[in-house]
Amino acid sequence: MKSEDTTEALPTVEDNTVTLDTPIIRGKTTIDTITLRKPASGELRGVQLVELLNMDVASLIKVIPRISSPGITAPEAAGMDPADLLACGSKITSFLLQKSVKTEASLVA
Repeated sequence: MKSEDTTEALPTVEDNTVTLDTPIIRGKTTIDTITLRKPASGELRGVQLVELLNMDVASLIKVIPRISSPGITAPEAAGMDPADLLACGSKITSFLLQKSVKTEASLVA
């Protein structure tokens, strides 16, 4: 019996890249993936953490431009496909959880 390595097929929790269903068009440039990084506390100013955890649209639109690469603007974030906004929101909410909470919830390997 041959054992197959399936680790490549499984997405990793630490992968902070979101592939957009609807790419963002900026002039002649098409942005089809966004990489998000964990925000510093100062980058969360003006946003209530509870609203961010609830994936409040206005809060996500404020934070995504601050932590995205390539950098996108607030109007571009506001124009995102709702499915793409939800995918970004899921990544952002996971940033707000402590490692111990993620481990307890089996969110990290």
